[in-house]
Amino acid sequence: MPGIVSLNKDQSLPFRGFSRSTFKFFGEIEKNNNSGWFNSNRSIYDNYIVEPARAFVNSTGQFFNHVNPSIRTEPKFNKTLMRISNDMRFSKKQPYKNYFLIHFGRFKMDSEFYVYIDKKGIEYGLFLNNSIDDDLHLNSNLLAYRKEIIKTFKDYKLNNLFSLYTFKKDTELLVEKFNAEKDFNIFEKVKYILLQKSLPKKEKIIYKPEFLNEAIRTFSRLYPLYCYAISPQPLKLLNDFEERIGVAL
Repeated sequence: MPGIVSLNKDQSLPFRGFSRSTFKFFGEIEKNNNSGWFNSNRSIYDNYIVEPARAFVNSTGQFFNHVNPSIRTEPKFNKTLMRISNDMRFSKKQPYKNYFLIHFGRFKMDSEFYVYIDKKGIEYGLFLNNSIDDDLHLNSNLLAYRKEIIKTFKDYKLNNLFSLYTFKKDTELLVEKFNAEKDFNIFEKVKYILLQKSLPKKEKIIYKPEFLNEAIRTFSRLYPLYCYAISPQPLKLLNDFEERIGVAL
């Protein structure tokens, strides 16, 4: 169900999928990471990365606004879109990232749904922050609701559907097909958790509006797990989701 994102007062763009130029851009900026090259290719960045990303956010935002209005859905940088420019205080040799991130959370470093794009293709799924913080609840809920979380994986058929990654400077694959019944001990020991699917750039769906539907279906299936990350009463939140919306498996 493609949607509309307003780029300015006079122009709007439906999400039609990404372009081969999207992935080519990231391969080239990896080799030419300087302001001269970026400025010369700024139109490619704007037309084939930023514009479809904003269209994607606007359309996906309709789903998130329905399930949980506290999730940010504005198609803006520092909200749902990560800027490509690096903070040069910490990355003096690389002024630009060689990837682009679309993300849906409540605040910075919250658990969030994401789409990650680089030269190889697209990765999408759920980031879970297992840090200890007053606004983060996964760490305490993993202990208090271990049986319920494992049951959630089973009931929503999440087992063996996603790969489990973590990250520091780079992502690290921990379990290729995560199964909560077998791998929960790994899961609870990881500080930054990524449960994700991958689509290499050869996959045709990336270039079509249907990718939007695929992403929303995936986010919908992962939302019950997200409840354990954002609430001290996750079962109440999960029950509300099941009664109002549910998941199409």
